[in-house]
Amino acid sequence: VQLQAYGGGLVQTGDFLRLSCAASGRTFSSHAAGWFRQAPGNEREFVAAITGSGEREFYADSVKGRFTISRDNAKNTVYLHMNSLKPEDTAVYYCAADRAVASFYLDYNAVDYWGKGTLVTVSS
Repeated sequence: VQLQAYGGGLVQTGDFLRLSCAASGRTFSSHAAGWFRQAPGNEREFVAAITGSGEREFYADSVKGRFTISRDNAKNTVYLHMNSLKPEDTAVYYCAADRAVASFYLDYNAVDYWGKGTLVTVSS
C-alpha cells in the first residue's frame, strides 16, 4: 500500500481544514487507516484511525469532538476533517495504514505503511 497525503496549509484559529490521503493497491479496504501528527520537537502522536470497513473510528482525546475521520474505499481515500483548529494542532500530519487498527493507538512503530506528511499550520 502506498499513501500520499495532501490538503495541508496555513489557517487561522477556529478554521476548518480537510486532509486527504490517496492510497494505491487493491487491498486498501482490508487495511485500517489513520492519521498521526508530529510537531517540532515533539514525538509523533496518534490522531485518529478507522477500520477497513469504516465501521469503527478511534480518536485521540486532544481531537475528539473536533476532528472526524472517514474513508471512501471506492476511491481508495481516507479523510481527516478538522474543525475548530487551534494553534496546538500545528504539525506535520502523516497518513498511515495497517491491517490491525490497534497498531495506531497502541504502538505506531507497528504500523506498516506511511505516507509523506503534509504540514498544517494554525495561526493564533
